[in-house]
Amino acid sequence: MKLKKLTLASVLAATLPFGAQADNIRIGVAMAQFDNNFLTLIRQAMQAKVAELEGVEVQFEDAKTDVGQQLQQVESFVNQKLDAIIVNPVDTQAVAPVIKRVQEAGIPMVFVNLKPEVALPDGISYVGSDSKVAGVLQMEYVAEQLGGKGNVAILMGELAHESARDRTNGVEEVAAKYPDIRIIAKETGRWTRKEGMDVTSNWLLSGYEIDAIVANNDEMAIGAIMSLGPSRVKKVIVGGVDATPDGLAFLDRGMLGVTVFQDAKGQGTAAIDTAIRMARGEAVEKEIMIPFELVTTDNYKDYVGRN
Repeated sequence: MKLKKLTLASVLAATLPFGAQADNIRIGVAMAQFDNNFLTLIRQAMQAKVAELEGVEVQFEDAKTDVGQQLQQVESFVNQKLDAIIVNPVDTQAVAPVIKRVQEAGIPMVFVNLKPEVALPDGISYVGSDSKVAGVLQMEYVAEQLGGKGNVAILMGELAHESARDRTNGVEEVAAKYPDIRIIAKETGRWTRKEGMDVTSNWLLSGYEIDAIVANNDEMAIGAIMSLGPSRVKKVIVGGVDATPDGLAFLDRGMLGVTVFQDAKGQGTAAIDTAIRMARGEAVEKEIMIPFELVTTDNYKDYVGRN
């Protein structure tokens, strides 16, 4: 299949309309895990898009954060001779066996949300967002609120995910521009509320003087807020990423200081559209990037219901 460069606007303008005929296309979707708030939003967006179409069948599988299980699911999709495959990778550094298998089978594939850390060959595309931008937007706002000085702790996502590393790199890049901002702690909270709470509790028990906690996602940020409690949260700026419904609720209550909108509906819908077009042999972009957007107390109401 030949892949050519198209503008994002042209890709979105060409999305399949309500009730469109999609030629009896069968798609397999292998998600890194179902038990993840943001990935659930992406999966729901895919399901909603498919419900609008005639002639599209989609099979969802949960890898439960197991690289081997996800490879087996892709093998099953290949054996079923599906028309296209969508993968939300468990580990962005361990995608070579998946790529090799679908290339051997000649089945087009779309990676969604988490970007593989390899060059993508022909017949494979990526739909997602530039994770470093999220960290930059987040930390620029936090630095401004801190007045350019203070102690910052970072809650990272799964270290096997490029999004965790790139968001953290974005935060560190901005912080390095401020001589009076110090990053005093950095630890993984594995994207979860509980881990975010546990890590923050350990920091507090260790006596860290923290002025801001910058989390790679809203769930860890909410965990940090819960650990801080009502009195401390008024003194500590907490930032997240995703602008999930829960994240926006905490922003509304004045407990979350900032988040960054990641468009789950946009990613899920574009992944289905791209897979269908690739199955038809149409040209698509190698990368379809959905932009991040800063969300603060000034504009958060504009994002209610978008994810």
